[in-house]
Amino acid sequence: MAFRFLSPLHGFLAAVSVLCLAGQANALELKPFKDDLFAYPATLSTGDGGAYTVIDYREMRDINQRDVVPEKRVHPQYTDTGVRKVQQDLMLKTDAGDVRHVAVGKTEGAALIVLYLHGQGGSRKQGVDDFTFGGNFNRLKNLMADNGGLYLSPDFPDFGDKGAAQVAALIDHYAEQSPGAKIFVACGSMGGALCWKLAARNDTGRRINGLLLLGSLWDESFLASPAFRRHIPVFFGQGSHDVVFPVANQEAFFRSIIARSKAYPYPTRFVRFETGTHGTPIRMVDWRSTLNWMLSKAP
Repeated sequence: MAFRFLSPLHGFLAAVSVLCLAGQANALELKPFKDDLFAYPATLSTGDGGAYTVIDYREMRDINQRDVVPEKRVHPQYTDTGVRKVQQDLMLKTDAGDVRHVAVGKTEGAALIVLYLHGQGGSRKQGVDDFTFGGNFNRLKNLMADNGGLYLSPDFPDFGDKGAAQVAALIDHYAEQSPGAKIFVACGSMGGALCWKLAARNDTGRRINGLLLLGSLWDESFLASPAFRRHIPVFFGQGSHDVVFPVANQEAFFRSIIARSKAYPYPTRFVRFETGTHGTPIRMVDWRSTLNWMLSKAP
């Protein structure tokens, strides 16, 4: 019988491979919740190795047929309001100021944490409204509650350093209560300014595990941030008819991330909702598929 001796390097690589496979096998995957109702419509095209997708969005179908009262109340089959039993309106006192926020799910020992940061003119109530945006926030709440997670929708004073400091303090508090949780921050519209500020901070930039930009803006400074160096996954959702933040600018930024990471492909995805407007991504993002992808890529 012939024997083949492995070098220490071979042994090390084999051990790393086993650990990587074990990590992938143990990665959290969110269970379905009304997937048939919230799945994306038809894909029109793809690009960038599958990272870029154009979705067939239609206002008549995706708003007028989905809502009882367009943009104000979705048909009842899209929601389950029983999740309100684990929803709390809370105040957290921090050195950066008092942070009023709504928490849904496990405030301690959560498997994952998702925050939604509203845009101009919004409040913590936007992110927990069960009936607007086609019931999509209700779905997110149920996904967190059903999977041992925590969902947070806070108020904050501005989209600058003070707002970022308060959101960072909120993240710090709940991360300490759930030390094993992956943390994902979703930002709608102008809320994206806070996403990029959090990525740039030494504390949250080294703590958060992914960003979702929904009808939002771009920031070149992200490419020099602690979060970028950790390769946290970044998801972009944008309407092709967004007149607030033009889709071409966000697509260019998305591709600049890819271009900076050729040796080690950066985990980023872009979903373009064709004919969609500024609020379309908040209504249409498939939370379950997106968060499952992010969980599989999170550092």
